Amino acid sequence: MKAKAIANDIGISPQKVRLVIDMVRGKKVDEALTVLRFLPSPTAKAVAKVIKSAVANAENNFQMSPAQLRIADIFADKGHTLKRFRPQSRGRISPILKRSSSITVFVTEEEE
Repeated sequence: MKAKAIANDIGISPQKVRLVIDMVRGKKVDEALTVLRFLPSPTAKAVAKVIKSAVANAENNFQMSPAQLRIADIFADKGHTLKRFRPQSRGRISPILKRSSSITVFVTEEEE
């Protein structure tokens, strides 16, 4: 059984989030949270929050033991894009795209 948690519209671009989630994919939850705690990126805090939410869902909804959980799947998809414009010379404009992402985590119990 897989437990799932989703965080929508995190104000960080998916490209930056994928750099962090590649480090924890397939690891045990305890080990992944330890790795994220020592990363200097603010993205690590958002990813850790989603992983903790997935662990809580597994514990409360499916009665899984948190010590035996492993990250089965984790990915970051594109969210909304805020479109802003910056004035340039000679009456022109250039776009500023403020991207956001959705982080999805699946955790499952590992067999011993």
